[in-house]
Amino acid sequence: MAATGMLPILDTGVAPCCPPLTERPLTPAEAERTAAMFKALGDPVRLRIFSMIASSAGSEACVCDISDVGVSQPTVSHHLKKLREAGLLTSERRGTWVYYRVAPSVLATLGQTFAAA
Repeated sequence: MAATGMLPILDTGVAPCCPPLTERPLTPAEAERTAAMFKALGDPVRLRIFSMIASSAGSEACVCDISDVGVSQPTVSHHLKKLREAGLLTSERRGTWVYYRVAPSVLATLGQTFAAA
């Protein structure tokens, strides 16, 4: 039997988007990136899907487990794509299933945006 160990942490290229709003005005690039994240979460179905993934064990969920959000599976896939494009989720194919995970630092970044300096 093979020994089990820790898997290496992969660099996903996700960096904090911006400083707290009370620290300084956002640059145009920071405003674009932040707006894209909040726009993606502005849809109630996307927000529920994001919440389901973020609250799952390990902040990860299989697409097969994401259901009961009031839309069909193809629509769930569309919303997952929009969340990925906004930089909120990462995905990994394992066999026939795709697993989604909250992108590193996203929750801290979103929370920090409105933190008092």
